[in-house]
Amino acid sequence: MKYPNRFSWFKIASFVFIPAFIQCSSSLKSTKSNPPAETVFFDDFSGASLDRSKWNLHVTGQAYNDEQQAYIDSSATIYTVKGNAAEGASNGALVIHPRFSPGFITADGKKFDFLSSRIHTKGKFDFTYGTAAARIKMPEGKGLWPAWWLLGNGDWPGSGEIDIMEFVGESEWINSAIHGPGYSGNTPFVKRDSSFISNPVTNWHIYSVDWTPDSLIFKVDGRAFYTVTKAMIQKYGKWTFDIPKHLILNFALGGSYPGGVNNIKQPYFGLPASTVDLIKEGKIKLLVDWVSVTKSKK
Repeated sequence: MKYPNRFSWFKIASFVFIPAFIQCSSSLKSTKSNPPAETVFFDDFSGASLDRSKWNLHVTGQAYNDEQQAYIDSSATIYTVKGNAAEGASNGALVIHPRFSPGFITADGKKFDFLSSRIHTKGKFDFTYGTAAARIKMPEGKGLWPAWWLLGNGDWPGSGEIDIMEFVGESEWINSAIHGPGYSGNTPFVKRDSSFISNPVTNWHIYSVDWTPDSLIFKVDGRAFYTVTKAMIQKYGKWTFDIPKHLILNFALGGSYPGGVNNIKQPYFGLPASTVDLIKEGKIKLLVDWVSVTKSKK
């Protein structure tokens, strides 16, 4: 699938800043006020490698959104760890580990200096309505662009996109966003959560969305910071959040969104020399403790 440049519109998007402190949560347990839920997807990455029965590796030769990495299928860029290497994930963790590899040539002849990984569940798992959550530990470095998101099974943007968490290397905030026909680049459906003062983005946090037939509620550690309703969307275009979507985790480097925030052009678009040095030294890694999708029992 060929994706348009989804973030060329960054400068006209509006943001909400919320001066609240995060209350950390170690689980997603239901309370008495919540309906009982059943888990329809779960992976705690406790195996010796990525579970290929649940996840696909996305391999690409093209650069989305002027990003600086090629996505490859390699144990150098995606693997599982246990013990101290899991940095607090009790059953192990998934690691997405970008690498510096100058002059790497993709199968279609394009050249990249960085390699990374992107996984998805298309064709193996999708869902409509429920709560999608992941416990993630971010690295520090300007121009990094890891993301946790849902994508509809069809042509973009008509199939809809739900960005549960995006991080562009600014340690005090992440954002959530939605995209669909008529509201991808010309409306304010992207919100920033900047409540990480006492508990930085580089610590473990649970990023989730509660998806119902009429709304999307984005949360960090169980605390809602952004709600989108069907009525809000329909002012701009069709509500596309009534069709199945699959899960995606990826780690991009540089590109139009980070570049639109940090205005860095050299040595790479959106990616400064200081971050490049960290990648060369092997110090930039994204850790994922677990991914879960739950649905209310009928």
